[in-house]
Amino acid sequence: MSAGSTSPAPEGGLRFVHLGVGERTVPYEEALEEQQRLHALRVADEIPDTVLLLEHPPVYTAGRRTRPEDRPLDGTPVVEVTRGGEITWHGPGQLIGYPIIKLDEPMDVVAYVRRLEEALILACAEFGIEGNRVEGRSGVWKLGQAIPGARIDESQVVNIGALTLRMGAKLGLDPRMAGPEYAPSNAGQRGGDRKLAAIGVRVARGVTMHGFALNCNPDLTWFDRIVPCGIRDAGVASLSSELGRDVTVSEALPVVQRHFAELFAHTSSV
Repeated sequence: MSAGSTSPAPEGGLRFVHLGVGERTVPYEEALEEQQRLHALRVADEIPDTVLLLEHPPVYTAGRRTRPEDRPLDGTPVVEVTRGGEITWHGPGQLIGYPIIKLDEPMDVVAYVRRLEEALILACAEFGIEGNRVEGRSGVWKLGQAIPGARIDESQVVNIGALTLRMGAKLGLDPRMAGPEYAPSNAGQRGGDRKLAAIGVRVARGVTMHGFALNCNPDLTWFDRIVPCGIRDAGVASLSSELGRDVTVSEALPVVQRHFAELFAHTSSV
């Protein structure tokens, strides 16, 4: 496929490729082919670390851990993908980022996911929204209000020393990234947690694929047909729904790109 606008990679930095937003949305299958092409080049050290930024037409994608009961009940087609995580929706009003990054050795996937989260949390903060992490749940969240008098269901609390990414077994936290910023999983003590950004990654031959989806101003009713990410006790939100004004993908893109570049400025490059 023909790439959109490309920003050159600074010394030790990232190259950003804007594949298409607004009227130039990129079909999921085309973007996947481009990811696969760039992934092979990055494995061979023929290109620097690269981040694709784009917007998709409406599509449901199912990660490896998707359960049958979480899929659309009306038979809506779903694209099967090799990323971690479960089922989600992509479409207009959602900023998609696909980082093709070679991770340093020893490879720490959890630290990489936390850095993705941090870039999005910083971007949300610039718009005036406090984004949060939640134990056991990747992505960026807006926490619901505490329920007065509620008692925590200890059986639902995730071990503070580990992070479950819904990708398999628990992985140990990189101590450099371990801070107090994780909120406890919603175990009956909070209502109304809602996800602002989803994260689902794959790492093959030391290079990342797939990535993040930040809800800017999508039609959130698309999520009503599925159980997003297999999570039943929380909802979905967007920058627009939280702020009460329209925040477009075009407005959010440069903010996310800037914070992403700052946090990943010293990743490996050719």
